[in-house]
Amino acid sequence: MKGEEKGNSFSTFGGVFTPCVLTILGVIMFLRFGFVVGQAGVFAALVIVLASNAITTLTSLSLSAIATNTRVEGGGAYFLISRSLGPEFGGAIGLVFFAAQALSVAMYVIGFSEAFLGLLPEGTSPILVASVTNLLVTVCVWVGASWAIKIQFVILASVAISLLSFFGGAAGGFDAGHLTANWGTGFQDGESFWTVFALFFPAVTGIMAGANMSGDLRDPARSIPAGTLSAVATTMLIYAAMAVCLGASASRDDLIGNNMVVSKVAMFPMLITLGVFAATLSSALGSMMGAPRILQSLARDRVFLRLVPFGVSGNDGEPRRAILATALIAQTGIMAADLNSIAPLITMAFLLTYGLLNLATFYESITNNPSYRPQFRYSNWVTALAGAIGCGLVMLLIDWRWAIVASGLVAALHSYLTRADVNADWGDLSSGLLFERTRRNLLKLEDSFYHPKNWRPFILAFSGSGFSRPHLVVFGSWLSRETGVLALAQVIPGGLDDQSERLATQESILHAMIKERHLAAFPAVVVASDYTAGVQALVQCQGLGRLRPNVVLMGCPLSADRMRVFGGLLRNLEGLDRSVVVLRQTDDSEGEDVAPAGTVDVWWRGRANGELMVLLAHLMLSHPTWQRRQLRLLRVVQSDSAIDEVNSHLEGLLREARIVGHTEVVVSDDPATAIQTTSRDAAFVFLGLAIPAEGDDVEFLTRLEALVGELPRVALVHSGGGMKLES
Repeated sequence: MKGEEKGNSFSTFGGVFTPCVLTILGVIMFLRFGFVVGQAGVFAALVIVLASNAITTLTSLSLSAIATNTRVEGGGAYFLISRSLGPEFGGAIGLVFFAAQALSVAMYVIGFSEAFLGLLPEGTSPILVASVTNLLVTVCVWVGASWAIKIQFVILASVAISLLSFFGGAAGGFDAGHLTANWGTGFQDGESFWTVFALFFPAVTGIMAGANMSGDLRDPARSIPAGTLSAVATTMLIYAAMAVCLGASASRDDLIGNNMVVSKVAMFPMLITLGVFAATLSSALGSMMGAPRILQSLARDRVFLRLVPFGVSGNDGEPRRAILATALIAQTGIMAADLNSIAPLITMAFLLTYGLLNLATFYESITNNPSYRPQFRYSNWVTALAGAIGCGLVMLLIDWRWAIVASGLVAALHSYLTRADVNADWGDLSSGLLFERTRRNLLKLEDSFYHPKNWRPFILAFSGSGFSRPHLVVFGSWLSRETGVLALAQVIPGGLDDQSERLATQESILHAMIKERHLAAFPAVVVASDYTAGVQALVQCQGLGRLRPNVVLMGCPLSADRMRVFGGLLRNLEGLDRSVVVLRQTDDSEGEDVAPAGTVDVWWRGRANGELMVLLAHLMLSHPTWQRRQLRLLRVVQSDSAIDEVNSHLEGLLREARIVGHTEVVVSDDPATAIQTTSRDAAFVFLGLAIPAEGDDVEFLTRLEALVGELPRVALVHSGGGMKLES
C-alpha cells in the first residue's frame, strides 16, 4: 500500500544537482560545441549560451516558485503543472513528457553505443550493443534509485576529470591569435545564428532531471530551487569557459570540421572519450529514473484509466511496473533505429513542458489567489511570462513544423481529457482565474454606461423543491440558454436556526440536478419566514452589482386563496421594477428536448408589455429546440376598417426589431374568444399581464381564467422596462 512505502530521501546534491548537471553536460558539449563556436564565433557562442540559459533560468525560477507553494509529491513537472493548470493540461503534458523521456533513454543509449563501438570488434551489431546497454541501465534503476544515484556520482566524477583534462590542455595551448581570429562569426554551409542556436539549445534542457525525482527528495521545497538553480549556474559557467577556451586553442577549420576537437585540445584525449561515455550513460540513467515516476504519478491520479496499473510500487517506493514500461518503449526506439527523425519532437516536448510550467506560474501570480504563497521570492508574473514566451519562440526557431505537431498533440490530449471529465481531488487555478476575470469584468460592468441595446434576460425561476415545477425549468432554459442567465430558486419556509442544514442540502441537490440535466443554470435557495418574504429576498439580493435578476418567472396560482397572496407579491415585484412572467401550463407531457408543434403567438396590445413579449418569443425561437417554428404577431380589433392600418403597424414593428415573423389581425368584439380560437393550435402563447389592484385579486383570477380558457401553454408577461425592441 502507498502508506507502507519506505521511499527514498535524497539530498539536494544527490537528488537534484547531480542529475541536472549530468543531463546538461551531455554529448553536445563533447562532440558538437566546437562546431557551435567555430560557426558562431566566440562572442556569438557566448550570446547563445547566455540566451539559452536565460530561458532555462526563468523556467527554473517558475519551477522553484511552484515547488515551494505546495507539498510536492512524485511526478515532477507533471505534478506541478497538474496542480496548477488542472488535470487536463497536466495529463496532456504529463503523457507527452513521459513518452519524450522514455524515447530519450533510447537516444542516449544509441549515442553511447555508437561511441563504444570503436572499442569493439568490427562488425558488432550496434542494435545489440544498444539493447544490452538499455538492459544494464534498466537493471541499475530497477535495483533502486539510491543505487542509480551512487552510479551517477561515479559518472559525475568521470565528467569532472574529463573537463579538468580539457581545461588543462586549453590553458597550455592558449593562443591569443586564435582567440582574435575566432572572436567574430564565420558561418559556413548555410548555417546562421539561429541554426546554431537550435543545435545548442537541447544541451541545456536538463533542468527537470532533479524535479522528476520530487517524490524521492528529503525536502523537495528546498532541494528543487537550490539544486536546479545551482546546476544552471554551474553549467552556464562551464559552457562559457569552454567557448573561450575552444576559441583560443583551435583554428576555425578544426572547430567546424573535427567533432573530436575537444579531445584534441585536452591534455589526455582518452579522458574525453571517458567523458562522452559518462555523459551518455548519465543522461540515459537520468531519463530512466525520471520517466517512470511521471508515469506512476499519472497512474495514481487516475487521469488515464488504462494507466492505473502503473501506479503500483513496491515497499521501497520504486515504480517497477513503470520502469518496465519505460524500458520497453526505449527498446522499441532502439529497434526502430531512426530516432534522429523524431529527436526534434522530443525537444519540443521538453520545451512545451517548460512553457506550461512558466504559464502556470504566470497565472498563479496574476490571479492574486490567497493560496499562492511561494516561499521562493524571486519569481513573479513578469519572469514567468518571459519564460513562457521564450520557450515558444525557441520552439519556432528550432523547427516550426515540429512545434506545431507537438502543440497539436498536447491540444488533442487536452481536448480528450476535457471530454472525459476527469475528476480531480485537488484544486487548480482554473477557478481562481475565472474568479479574477469575473471580478474584473463585473467591476467594468458596474462602471459602464447601460443601454437598452445590451439588455439580456437574467431569469429567476421559482422551480420549487426538487424541480417540482419542471415546466418552469424548461421554459427558463429556452429563454436564457443562448444569451442570458438562469437561476433556479427555491424558498424554504422556517427560521434559519433550524433550517440551515436543510439549506445546504437543498443547494447541493439543486446543483446536482442542474448538472445531471446539463442545464446552464445556477441554484438559488433561501430560508424565509414565508414564501412571499423568500421571493422578495431572492429578487432583491440575488446577483452582484448590475448582474442581477431582471425577469421573475413563476407558476400561475389556480385557487382564490393562493391568488390573494400572489397578487400582493406581483405588486411588490412591480414596485421593485422587475419584469414578471407567469407561466400557466396545463400540459407537462413535453420534455425539454421536444418543442410542441405549432406557432408561437404573441398577442399585441401595446408597447407596455408587448416589446418584452416579442423579444422573449424571439429568444425562445432562437433555442435549437424551437428551430423551424414560426412567430406570429397578432392583435384583436373591433372593425374591419382597422385591419390594414394595424397590420402595417405590426409589420413595421417586426421590421424595426429585425425579427422574422408573420403578422395577423383578428376582428372580434370578444378578445378572449378570438385569442382562444386563433391560438388553439399554437405551441406557445404570450399575453400581456396587468398587475391586479389591491383587493381585486380573486376577480383578477376569474378574468384570467376566462381569457386563457383551455390554452395549454400561456406565458403572461408584465414588463419592468429596461429594454427596447428596436435596440
